[in-house]
Amino acid sequence: MYQHKKDIISAGQPIGSADKAIIFLHGRGASAADIISLNQHLQLNDAALFAPQATNHSWYPYSFMAPVQDNEPALSSALTIIKELTEDIEAKGIPKNKIFFVGFSQGACLTLEFIARNAAKYGGAVAFTGGLIGEQLELSNYSGDFEQTPVFISTGDPDPHVPVSRVNESKKILEEMNAQVTLSIYPGRVHTISKAEIEQARSLVFQLI
Repeated sequence: MYQHKKDIISAGQPIGSADKAIIFLHGRGASAADIISLNQHLQLNDAALFAPQATNHSWYPYSFMAPVQDNEPALSSALTIIKELTEDIEAKGIPKNKIFFVGFSQGACLTLEFIARNAAKYGGAVAFTGGLIGEQLELSNYSGDFEQTPVFISTGDPDPHVPVSRVNESKKILEEMNAQVTLSIYPGRVHTISKAEIEQARSLVFQLI
């Protein structure tokens, strides 16, 4: 088993002159450079961009639906990396309500798990194909008030890695924690990010037309 070292790439605006920050979380087998390049499509031009790199290109070794203990200590290490990055961004002057999260696949699962364990008024979160993590969801892990933080979750139906049932369950939990959740399910869509999802993320979470 493994833990993650703090290995973060940045792009976009310098944090000293940006009015928002976006944390990008890559999928299994991918890289920080891959996911941060997604901004070529999102076009969030007034933001400081950050993307941590997972050790072994994977945030945790098994399926997100495996028992949580099977994915330790990698999962807890990944959540710690995100928490420390969020705190670093706040320390440099960008408040939580101007911090956004964007993840794909394994990174989308990690995005949702992190914000649910640390609920607050964030700028927003985008989970391209993901759900909360665990064989059974442990509700006692999730606390706080999202104060209507916009959250966009998307998935294909069926998706080879992410059951729609778990996506729906995740949406319900986040809504009970006062998040403003939009879920889009795309019949027959392969495991990727579509143009329609990019456009929804821009309009729903980043309020861009």
